[in-house]
Amino acid sequence: MKSSIKILFDNNRKWAEGVTSENPDFFSSLSHQQNPKYLWIGCSDSRVPANQIVGLLPGEIFVHRNIANVVVHTDLNCLSVLQFAVDILKVEHVIVCGHYDCGGIKAAMDKKEHGLIDNWLRHIKDVYRIYKKEIDACPNERARLDLLCEYNIIEQVNNIRHTTILQNAWKSGQNIAVHGWVYRLSDGIIKDLKVTVEGC
Repeated sequence: MKSSIKILFDNNRKWAEGVTSENPDFFSSLSHQQNPKYLWIGCSDSRVPANQIVGLLPGEIFVHRNIANVVVHTDLNCLSVLQFAVDILKVEHVIVCGHYDCGGIKAAMDKKEHGLIDNWLRHIKDVYRIYKKEIDACPNERARLDLLCEYNIIEQVNNIRHTTILQNAWKSGQNIAVHGWVYRLSDGIIKDLKVTVEGC
């Protein structure tokens, strides 16, 4: 068990050395500023690394992740990240990016008890309830899960746009857009769900 943790330190050293050999000033410049244009609200799934899938370096994207990329109006963690990104960092884009084959989406649909996480999954079940007719009309389980994944992202975009954080930013004339995207694990491609909002 100890050796599996040591691997992480070894990997970190190799990574830092590799970055430094390519760009000797990378870490010194990175340590003096954080000026991202993007806030990424994504799933905690380890297969969806925000920076890498959009080809950005550390410092170029501000990230918040949770199970199934949910934005809840009572989640002070998520709202604090959102406010910091909008009010302090002055990001220009808030991106909600979910992904197909999401474990949180599957768990919300499987009709089993999961313990504490069921309280979180309730938010996804609420999305299902809203779009039940459309989702149930899908020809198979994979299609139902994919559609729920997409509707979940759309609802989170709506939740963000209705926060006082975004409403106040838009009222003050801040130029900021909210986007809904979905990532496909099987090919690494992001799909724009075309639900971008750029004002009240």
